[in-house]
Amino acid sequence: MKETLSAAVLLIGDELLSGSIQDVNLAHIAKTLEQQGIRVRETRIVPDIEDEIVAAVNHLRKKYHYVFTTGGIGPTHDDITSDSIAKAFGVKNVIQQSVFDLFKSYLDAKGLEFTTAAQRMAYAPEGAEIIETGGSAIPGYRVENVFVMAGVPRIMQTMLEASLDRLEVGSAILNSAVHANVREGEIAKDLQEIQDAHPNVDIGSYPQDRATSQIKYSVVMVVRGVDQQEIDAVCEKILAACTALGHKAVLAN
Repeated sequence: MKETLSAAVLLIGDELLSGSIQDVNLAHIAKTLEQQGIRVRETRIVPDIEDEIVAAVNHLRKKYHYVFTTGGIGPTHDDITSDSIAKAFGVKNVIQQSVFDLFKSYLDAKGLEFTTAAQRMAYAPEGAEIIETGGSAIPGYRVENVFVMAGVPRIMQTMLEASLDRLEVGSAILNSAVHANVREGEIAKDLQEIQDAHPNVDIGSYPQDRATSQIKYSVVMVVRGVDQQEIDAVCEKILAACTALGHKAVLAN
């Protein structure tokens, strides 16, 4: 049986920490990777500070099967991701001639100058595997188990899509949900007992704002794992626990 693979997402940029830009990349990455049987187990946001990027990359790449970074590969002074990734792996950050030529041709065709600043986007750590995309003039790249992508969502998505054939495929991650009119405090003890009895699944409990949510129940309990029979058994236990407490509950899917 295939194992469930793990990943971390490293979001890089002062703008994320200041709140001036709202991240939308994490959700897309996590959903896409789950289809590959890869579960995102950790996410970090770090500023544009080399030492912090290096420390985060080195920690995460040793802990998880894959690391995906977003942001910091543009032409400006604070785009230091490639320098930092190179330092993390103990190699030089060098011009990738194929990327340099590709970007120069792209700009020449538009009648734009290939400035020194723009040339920064042709750099990547020595030995990096360049991952070309059909939707961006600048590709992403890979160093061992670390995939480096842009922060702009549309470009990041094309880079991630182009990276998928370089990933192993783990066990499919399945899920079902129970919707219930029960307070989390009431059901907490039962959920803990069910979780302890089924360590191979994850049970998440998510309260709902019934005034605004399309789900007209107080709590959604999501059961995730790789064995549908065990997921079904856990859902039945949750339904029984809710009923025992005198509350309506339904299996959502």
